[in-house]
Parts: sequence; C-alpha cells; structure tokens
Amino acid sequence: MTSVPQKQSIFTISEFAELHTDGAGYDILRHLCLPELLGDESSSILYFMGRNLARKIDINSMEEIVSAFDVFGWGKLELVKEKRKELVFQLMSDAVVRRLESPFDTEFRLEAGFLAEAVQTMKQTDCECTETTNRRIGQIEFSVIYTD
Repeated sequence: MTSVPQKQSIFTISEFAELHTDGAGYDILRHLCLPELLGDESSSILYFMGRNLARKIDINSMEEIVSAFDVFGWGKLELVKEKRKELVFQLMSDAVVRRLESPFDTEFRLEAGFLAEAVQTMKQTDCECTETTNRRIGQIEFSVIYTD
C-alpha cells in the first residue's frame, strides 16, 4: 500500500507568487459568483475566509503582510498610522480603482479579515479590522484595532 503525500498546510508568500496570473477570472469569481453563492452572509463569510487564509501563511513581519497584498493582486498596502490600540493602513492601486469603478458591487471584507488575522498573528494580540472606502480617490482605509 502506498501512502499519499500530505499537503502542506502553512505556506510562504513566495510560494503564492509562483501562482500569479492576470485576468478577469478571479474578479468574476470574487465579485459575482461568491456573493451570489454565499447570499446575505457574504460579507461575514468573506471576512472569515480572509482570516482563515492568513492562518495558512507564515507571516512574521509587516513587510510580509504588504508583500501578500501585492502577490494576491489586492493592491499596494501601506501602514500610515500606528497608535497604541490601532493600526491604520491604506490600500491603493489601479486594480482597486478598477474594482471601485466596475459595474458590480465590490467589497474588501476578504482583505480586512486577512489583515486582522495577519496582524493578530504578528503582534500576538486579538484584532479586528474595519474598512472605509473613498471612491473619489480610489482608496480603501483599513483600521486594525487591538481588542484585548
């Protein structure tokens, strides 16, 4: 009897970089198919999907979080403010602008969940994340709040 090799459960950002492809397929699945499939709970489920994704990646620094956003095609993430109980990030890119200008509803809950869990892992403190969309300048602001 042969044994089946076990699938890896924790990944590095560089392993995901090898998968990067261009195209609208991701956007179609993300913004049209998933919300329809998930229904009214889409926003919450996407947030927890983002958190779960971050648990599968070996993240040890802010640079790796920023790199993950770039590799995943989510945009250029920048830490703009660090307070005692909060980190404020901005997400900008041509891709973000195109998402905001698209004819379908877009949200950034997957990214918010990923960011909350990644910071929580790195800082070893419970976190939650909210996002604010500024359509005029094509920017998303994420607030990661330490909850403990």
